[in-house]
Amino acid sequence: MIGILVELVISWLLLWLVAKSSLTVLGFAPRKSRLMDLATGLLLAGLVCALYHLSTTYFAGNGWALNPGYSAATFFKSSLWVLKSVLFETLIFQGALLHLAIRKVGSTRACVLSAACFGVYHWFSYGAFGNPVSMALIFFMTGITGLMYAFAFAKTGALYLTIALHFGWNLCSTVFFSNGPLGKQLLLPENHHKLQGVLSLVVFLFQIFALPAITYWYLKKRGTAPLQTTP
Repeated sequence: MIGILVELVISWLLLWLVAKSSLTVLGFAPRKSRLMDLATGLLLAGLVCALYHLSTTYFAGNGWALNPGYSAATFFKSSLWVLKSVLFETLIFQGALLHLAIRKVGSTRACVLSAACFGVYHWFSYGAFGNPVSMALIFFMTGITGLMYAFAFAKTGALYLTIALHFGWNLCSTVFFSNGPLGKQLLLPENHHKLQGVLSLVVFLFQIFALPAITYWYLKKRGTAPLQTTP
């Protein structure tokens, strides 16, 4: 949590020194449209993520079982860990720096730059250095995801949708389906059967493109909020 507070202080300093703005340009103030973005992002990300994980097991003759030793305290602790990690990454890649970049070079270029940085960052977090194939795959996958998060901020003028999409996916994947650094969580696969062949590729591509495509549709229907340039 201290790291997040430090990020907020640094973000405020950057915004003030570069653009004479405050943290309000990141759209923290709750409004009806932003709360709708929050709820929609959580719902969409959770549903798409759940469908992906269920597909990886259903078509492979596998299933999911409740972790018998799981507790409400563990769920709360794990969810809080996910939330802090999401806020930490969001403030770096879709916060003040992205806002300033949008003002300087426009939304498209700024979002692509943010996505590229997001992809490179995950080389470090996944420990992929030294394996060119893994590095390319991680950059491609997380770069597309980072582009979605960046455009969500650019198009709504607030971080609500970005945080909701990020948290909804990570919570579902890490805490519900035990796919992440926290190990065994709420649901555990019943066996080790894996998808093979073309079906494996289809599910893999669904994982990468489904949520960004749905988010793009949502943003198109929602409309664009103007970039805030003053406190």
